[in-house]
Amino acid sequence: MTLLQITVLAAVQGITEFLPISSSGHLILVPAVAGWPDQSLVMDVAVHVGTLAAVVIYFWRDVWAMTRGLGMLARGRRRDPGAKLIVLLVVGTIPAVVAGGALKFAGLEGVLRSVELVAWTIIVFGLVLFVADRFFLRVRRFDQITWVQALCIGIAQAIALVPGTSRSGITMTAARMFGFERPDAARFSMLLSIPTILAAAILEGAELVANPQPDMLGQLGIAILMSAAVGVLAIAGLMAWLRRAGFTPFVIYRLLLGGALLTWVYVYGGGSLS
Repeated sequence: MTLLQITVLAAVQGITEFLPISSSGHLILVPAVAGWPDQSLVMDVAVHVGTLAAVVIYFWRDVWAMTRGLGMLARGRRRDPGAKLIVLLVVGTIPAVVAGGALKFAGLEGVLRSVELVAWTIIVFGLVLFVADRFFLRVRRFDQITWVQALCIGIAQAIALVPGTSRSGITMTAARMFGFERPDAARFSMLLSIPTILAAAILEGAELVANPQPDMLGQLGIAILMSAAVGVLAIAGLMAWLRRAGFTPFVIYRLLLGGALLTWVYVYGGGSLS
Protein backbone atom coordinates (compact mmCIF):
# COMPACT_ATOMS: atom_id res chain seq x y z
CA MET A 1 0.00 0.00 0.00
CA THR A 2 1.13 3.56 -0.67
CA LEU A 3 1.48 6.23 2.01
CA LEU A 4 -1.49 8.03 0.48
CA GLN A 5 -3.71 4.96 0.86
CA ILE A 6 -2.62 4.43 4.45
CA THR A 7 -3.18 8.11 5.29
CA VAL A 8 -6.67 8.16 3.78
CA LEU A 9 -7.71 4.90 5.49
CA ALA A 10 -6.34 6.03 8.86
CA ALA A 11 -8.09 9.40 8.61
CA VAL A 12 -11.37 7.81 7.54
CA GLN A 13 -11.20 5.30 10.40
CA GLY A 14 -10.18 7.90 12.97
CA ILE A 15 -13.15 10.09 12.09
CA THR A 16 -15.86 7.53 11.37
CA GLU A 17 -15.20 5.05 14.21
CA PHE A 18 -16.73 7.41 16.75
CA LEU A 19 -19.29 9.21 14.62
CA PRO A 20 -22.47 7.15 14.10
CA ILE A 21 -21.90 6.74 10.37
CA SER A 22 -20.10 3.36 10.17
CA SER A 23 -16.32 3.09 10.03
CA SER A 24 -16.36 -0.43 8.54
CA GLY A 25 -18.72 0.75 5.83
CA HIS A 26 -16.46 3.65 4.92
CA LEU A 27 -13.36 1.43 4.95
CA ILE A 28 -15.09 -0.76 2.38
CA LEU A 29 -16.19 2.22 0.31
CA VAL A 30 -12.75 3.89 0.13
CA PRO A 31 -11.12 1.28 -2.15
CA ALA A 32 -14.34 0.84 -4.12
CA VAL A 33 -14.64 4.55 -4.89
CA ALA A 34 -10.91 5.25 -5.31
CA GLY A 35 -10.32 2.18 -7.46
CA TRP A 36 -7.75 0.76 -5.01
CA PRO A 37 -7.42 -2.93 -4.11
CA ASP A 38 -9.32 -3.87 -0.95
CA GLN A 39 -6.94 -3.22 1.97
CA SER A 40 -7.79 -6.51 3.76
CA LEU A 41 -9.17 -7.11 7.22
CA VAL A 42 -5.65 -6.97 8.74
CA MET A 43 -5.28 -3.29 7.79
CA ASP A 44 -8.86 -2.66 8.96
CA VAL A 45 -7.95 -4.08 12.37
CA ALA A 46 -4.75 -1.99 12.48
CA VAL A 47 -6.62 1.29 12.06
CA HIS A 48 -9.16 0.06 14.62
CA VAL A 49 -6.29 -0.48 17.07
CA GLY A 50 -5.34 3.15 16.50
CA THR A 51 -8.82 4.29 17.44
CA LEU A 52 -8.66 1.99 20.47
CA ALA A 53 -5.62 3.99 21.59
CA ALA A 54 -7.64 7.18 21.03
CA VAL A 55 -10.38 5.95 23.38
CA VAL A 56 -7.83 5.05 26.05
CA ILE A 57 -6.22 8.48 25.77
CA TYR A 58 -9.44 10.51 25.81
CA PHE A 59 -11.18 8.47 28.54
CA TRP A 60 -8.05 7.89 30.60
CA ARG A 61 -9.90 8.60 33.85
CA ASP A 62 -12.36 5.76 33.17
CA VAL A 63 -9.50 3.49 32.11
CA TRP A 64 -7.60 4.32 35.29
CA ALA A 65 -10.74 3.67 37.37
CA MET A 66 -11.11 0.26 35.72
CA THR A 67 -7.45 -0.51 36.38
CA ARG A 68 -8.02 0.18 40.08
CA GLY A 69 -11.30 -1.70 39.85
CA LEU A 70 -9.49 -4.91 38.93
CA GLY A 71 -7.97 -4.96 42.39
CA MET A 72 -11.37 -4.28 43.94
CA LEU A 73 -12.92 -7.14 42.00
CA ALA A 74 -10.16 -9.46 43.21
CA ARG A 75 -11.17 -8.53 46.76
CA GLY A 76 -14.85 -9.02 46.01
CA ARG A 77 -15.74 -5.31 46.10
CA ARG A 78 -18.12 -5.15 43.15
CA ARG A 79 -19.71 -1.88 44.23
CA ASP A 80 -16.59 0.07 43.32
CA PRO A 81 -17.42 2.24 40.23
CA GLY A 82 -14.37 1.01 38.33
CA ALA A 83 -15.13 -2.61 39.16
CA LYS A 84 -18.76 -2.18 38.11
CA LEU A 85 -17.69 -0.63 34.81
CA ILE A 86 -15.41 -3.60 34.08
CA VAL A 87 -18.29 -6.01 34.63
CA LEU A 88 -20.61 -3.96 32.40
CA LEU A 89 -18.07 -3.86 29.56
CA VAL A 90 -17.37 -7.59 29.81
CA VAL A 91 -21.10 -8.36 29.71
CA GLY A 92 -21.60 -5.98 26.80
CA THR A 93 -18.72 -7.51 24.84
CA ILE A 94 -19.75 -11.16 25.00
CA PRO A 95 -22.36 -11.03 22.18
CA ALA A 96 -19.94 -9.40 19.69
CA VAL A 97 -17.14 -11.84 20.55
CA VAL A 98 -19.43 -14.83 20.04
CA ALA A 99 -20.89 -13.47 16.79
CA GLY A 100 -17.50 -12.32 15.48
CA GLY A 101 -15.89 -15.66 16.27
CA ALA A 102 -18.70 -17.50 14.50
CA LEU A 103 -18.27 -15.36 11.36
CA LYS A 104 -14.50 -15.74 11.47
CA PHE A 105 -14.43 -19.51 11.73
CA ALA A 106 -17.27 -19.93 9.25
CA GLY A 107 -15.26 -17.85 6.77
CA LEU A 108 -18.13 -15.45 6.17
CA GLU A 109 -16.42 -12.08 6.77
CA GLY A 110 -15.79 -11.46 3.08
CA VAL A 111 -19.41 -12.19 2.17
CA LEU A 112 -20.48 -9.04 4.01
CA ARG A 113 -18.03 -6.70 2.24
CA SER A 114 -20.54 -5.42 -0.33
CA VAL A 115 -21.26 -1.82 -1.31
CA GLU A 116 -24.94 -2.63 -1.84
CA LEU A 117 -25.25 -4.07 1.67
CA VAL A 118 -23.39 -1.08 3.14
CA ALA A 119 -25.79 1.31 1.40
CA TRP A 120 -28.90 -0.35 2.80
CA THR A 121 -27.57 -0.73 6.35
CA ILE A 122 -26.39 2.90 6.38
CA ILE A 123 -29.93 4.03 5.53
CA VAL A 124 -31.93 1.64 7.72
CA PHE A 125 -29.90 2.03 10.90
CA GLY A 126 -29.63 5.77 10.34
CA LEU A 127 -33.43 5.95 10.50
CA VAL A 128 -33.45 3.80 13.64
CA LEU A 129 -30.97 6.20 15.25
CA PHE A 130 -33.20 9.16 14.36
CA VAL A 131 -36.24 7.53 15.99
CA ALA A 132 -34.30 6.62 19.14
CA ASP A 133 -32.82 10.09 19.44
CA ARG A 134 -36.01 12.04 18.88
CA PHE A 135 -38.75 9.98 20.50
CA PHE A 136 -37.27 8.25 23.56
CA LEU A 137 -36.98 9.79 27.02
CA ARG A 138 -33.66 11.20 28.20
CA VAL A 139 -33.57 10.64 31.95
CA ARG A 140 -30.73 8.24 32.74
CA ARG A 141 -27.04 8.92 33.38
CA PHE A 142 -23.88 6.89 32.89
CA ASP A 143 -23.68 5.55 36.45
CA GLN A 144 -27.21 4.10 36.19
CA ILE A 145 -26.41 1.49 33.53
CA THR A 146 -27.40 -2.03 34.63
CA TRP A 147 -25.91 -5.32 33.46
CA VAL A 148 -29.14 -6.16 31.58
CA GLN A 149 -28.92 -2.88 29.67
CA ALA A 150 -25.22 -3.49 29.00
CA LEU A 151 -26.07 -6.94 27.59
CA CYS A 152 -28.77 -5.50 25.31
CA ILE A 153 -26.39 -2.79 24.09
CA GLY A 154 -23.83 -5.56 23.52
CA ILE A 155 -26.32 -7.53 21.41
CA ALA A 156 -26.87 -4.38 19.35
CA GLN A 157 -23.09 -4.10 18.97
CA ALA A 158 -22.97 -7.63 17.57
CA ILE A 159 -25.33 -6.55 14.77
CA ALA A 160 -22.71 -3.95 13.79
CA LEU A 161 -20.54 -6.78 12.45
CA VAL A 162 -22.61 -6.17 9.32
CA PRO A 163 -20.73 -3.29 7.59
CA GLY A 164 -22.65 -0.05 7.30
CA THR A 165 -24.54 -0.57 10.56
CA SER A 166 -22.02 1.45 12.61
CA ARG A 167 -20.83 0.02 15.91
CA SER A 168 -20.94 3.40 17.64
CA GLY A 169 -24.22 4.29 15.97
CA ILE A 170 -26.13 1.19 16.96
CA THR A 171 -24.78 1.10 20.52
CA MET A 172 -25.67 4.77 20.99
CA THR A 173 -29.09 3.99 19.51
CA ALA A 174 -29.64 1.18 22.01
CA ALA A 175 -28.49 3.37 24.91
CA ARG A 176 -30.79 6.19 23.76
CA MET A 177 -33.69 3.71 23.67
CA PHE A 178 -32.98 2.97 27.33
CA GLY A 179 -33.28 6.71 28.02
CA PHE A 180 -29.63 7.66 28.49
CA GLU A 181 -28.48 11.20 27.80
CA ARG A 182 -26.56 11.66 24.53
CA PRO A 183 -23.08 12.22 26.07
CA ASP A 184 -23.60 9.26 28.42
CA ALA A 185 -24.71 7.02 25.56
CA ALA A 186 -21.64 8.06 23.57
CA ARG A 187 -19.29 7.54 26.52
CA PHE A 188 -20.47 3.98 27.16
CA SER A 189 -20.40 3.21 23.43
CA MET A 190 -16.78 4.30 23.14
CA LEU A 191 -15.65 2.49 26.27
CA LEU A 192 -17.41 -0.64 25.00
CA SER A 193 -15.17 -0.49 21.93
CA ILE A 194 -12.08 -1.20 24.08
CA PRO A 195 -12.61 -4.94 24.73
CA THR A 196 -14.30 -5.43 21.35
CA ILE A 197 -11.38 -4.01 19.36
CA LEU A 198 -8.90 -5.83 21.59
CA ALA A 199 -10.62 -9.13 20.83
CA ALA A 200 -10.55 -8.44 17.08
CA ALA A 201 -6.90 -7.37 17.24
CA ILE A 202 -5.90 -10.53 19.12
CA LEU A 203 -7.78 -12.70 16.62
CA GLU A 204 -6.20 -11.04 13.58
CA GLY A 205 -2.83 -10.74 15.37
CA ALA A 206 -2.73 -14.49 15.88
CA GLU A 207 -3.35 -14.95 12.16
CA LEU A 208 -0.57 -12.47 11.35
CA VAL A 209 1.86 -14.36 13.60
CA ALA A 210 0.91 -17.63 11.92
CA ASN A 211 1.36 -16.05 8.48
CA PRO A 212 4.03 -13.34 8.94
CA GLN A 213 4.01 -10.39 6.54
CA PRO A 214 7.16 -8.41 7.49
CA ASP A 215 6.68 -5.97 4.63
CA MET A 216 3.37 -4.87 6.18
CA LEU A 217 4.60 -4.18 9.72
CA GLY A 218 5.76 -0.64 8.97
CA GLN A 219 2.52 0.15 7.16
CA LEU A 220 0.46 -1.17 10.06
CA GLY A 221 2.45 0.94 12.54
CA ILE A 222 1.90 4.12 10.52
CA ALA A 223 -1.81 3.35 10.20
CA ILE A 224 -2.16 2.84 13.95
CA LEU A 225 -0.44 6.13 14.84
CA MET A 226 -2.40 8.16 12.28
CA SER A 227 -5.82 6.76 13.19
CA ALA A 228 -5.07 7.31 16.90
CA ALA A 229 -4.26 10.99 16.39
CA VAL A 230 -7.33 11.63 14.25
CA GLY A 231 -9.48 9.56 16.61
CA VAL A 232 -8.71 11.72 19.66
CA LEU A 233 -9.80 14.83 17.75
CA ALA A 234 -12.97 13.09 16.53
CA ILE A 235 -13.98 12.00 20.05
CA ALA A 236 -13.43 15.48 21.45
CA GLY A 237 -15.49 17.00 18.66
CA LEU A 238 -18.36 14.53 19.00
CA MET A 239 -18.59 14.85 22.80
CA ALA A 240 -18.65 18.64 22.53
CA TRP A 241 -21.40 18.43 19.89
CA LEU A 242 -23.59 16.01 21.86
CA ARG A 243 -23.56 18.24 24.94
CA ARG A 244 -25.63 20.79 23.02
CA ALA A 245 -27.18 19.05 19.99
CA GLY A 246 -28.45 15.72 18.65
CA PHE A 247 -27.73 13.08 16.03
CA THR A 248 -29.85 14.51 13.19
CA PRO A 249 -26.89 15.77 11.07
CA PHE A 250 -25.39 12.29 11.13
CA VAL A 251 -28.72 10.76 10.12
CA ILE A 252 -29.00 13.17 7.19
CA TYR A 253 -25.45 12.29 6.12
CA ARG A 254 -26.29 8.57 6.25
CA LEU A 255 -29.41 9.01 4.15
CA LEU A 256 -27.59 11.07 1.53
CA LEU A 257 -24.64 8.67 1.38
CA GLY A 258 -26.88 5.60 1.28
CA GLY A 259 -29.00 7.11 -1.48
CA ALA A 260 -25.92 8.00 -3.52
CA LEU A 261 -24.52 4.49 -3.13
CA LEU A 262 -27.78 2.83 -4.15
CA THR A 263 -27.87 5.05 -7.23
CA TRP A 264 -24.30 4.05 -8.03
CA VAL A 265 -25.06 0.34 -7.57
CA TYR A 266 -28.44 0.09 -9.28
CA VAL A 267 -28.17 2.78 -11.96
CA TYR A 268 -24.47 2.78 -12.84
CA GLY A 269 -23.64 -0.81 -11.96
CA GLY A 270 -21.06 0.06 -9.29
CA GLY A 271 -20.25 -1.92 -6.19
CA SER A 272 -17.35 -4.14 -7.19
CA LEU A 273 -14.51 -4.34 -4.70
CA SER A 274 -12.20 -6.30 -6.96
